[in-house]
Amino acid sequence: MLLVSEPVLGAEEKTALSEVIDSGWITMGPRVRAFEEAFAAAHGLPDCVAVNSCTAALHLILMAAGIGAGDEVLVPSLTFTATANSVLYVGATPVFVDIESLEVPVICAARAEELCTPRTRAAILVHYAGALVDRAAWRELAERRGLLLVEDSAHAVGVEGPGSVGDAVAFSFYGNKNMTTAEGGVVAVRDPVLLERVRLMRGHGMTSSTFARLNSRTPHYDVVLLGFNYRMDELRAAIGLVQLGRLPAWNATRRGLSRHYRERLAHSCPDVLVPFSGERACAHHIMPAVLPRNVDRDAVIDQLRNAGIQTTIHYPPVHRLSLYQERCASGLLPITDAFASRELTLPLHPKMTTADVEYVVEMLAAAIGNQTEMRKGTEAHNEFNPEPV
Repeated sequence: MLLVSEPVLGAEEKTALSEVIDSGWITMGPRVRAFEEAFAAAHGLPDCVAVNSCTAALHLILMAAGIGAGDEVLVPSLTFTATANSVLYVGATPVFVDIESLEVPVICAARAEELCTPRTRAAILVHYAGALVDRAAWRELAERRGLLLVEDSAHAVGVEGPGSVGDAVAFSFYGNKNMTTAEGGVVAVRDPVLLERVRLMRGHGMTSSTFARLNSRTPHYDVVLLGFNYRMDELRAAIGLVQLGRLPAWNATRRGLSRHYRERLAHSCPDVLVPFSGERACAHHIMPAVLPRNVDRDAVIDQLRNAGIQTTIHYPPVHRLSLYQERCASGLLPITDAFASRELTLPLHPKMTTADVEYVVEMLAAAIGNQTEMRKGTEAHNEFNPEPV
């Protein structure tokens, strides 16, 4: 099966894990700090805090910034549920915002402004598929409305720009991301005081970690604020250091494969829309394609699976999920609904070749063509065999 995403793991990661095990120290320690420093340097950030997931990162940012009960946070519905969940964690209310268009499926600043109220405190901007949102539009809105801007950069690792749009940014290293630590994430915050608050909250609000107490030869510590067990461990940090070094080459491969997809889809599937055709910073995390309106997506998924090709959907709109239909009133999001009903994510990862891309496009064209022929046959049958009056 040609998978939608597949991590690249090998001998270097095994060696790094063995070294951690041999060291005898596997919880948060020097490798975590080394990973933080290396990740920050690779992304042009002054510093960052490693945590156990991007979800934890988003939660910590909102909590540290004082977002809470009575506040509203603007979020896209076209995202993984963790984006909106983090808002509920702090007792605030997510307000779902439509995307710009089928071609640019990221949260729309103009539509967000229409939804602002005196209770609107923040916005979470998702760099969908690894493509960055419009920095100028969002900075202008944030400054005019006094909003905290949080970048959900789960899809955009290893590309220039995340951290320059908002006041804080959260990254993901889940197993399907451009680089992985199996589970894991990073927080970067523009305000160094707020970043240190996040660092404290990561480990129960304790003034020193177990490793720090070992080296300082004292068992004493204090708890100065409410925190969580959101720490990254040495094993994940060790994998992260190896993966980070290989990330530029992997992202270059993704970029080349994405370009080849566009060329082949334009030739063989001209009715399939590929988002982000314009020039913009992008990590090419996933390969979204928007099928023609009259195509049965589930039938395409089945036919591609029979051909040995996995596909998926990014994403079922959050405002349509049962939890959010019960807890959050939502206005109309017609573009999000249209995009989500027709989007199909095609395989994209560094283990693929251009031949793989050509095979996927060939099979997709065949699946769409089969439906077109069947529809024509049905229409011809109905024309010559009208229903009795």
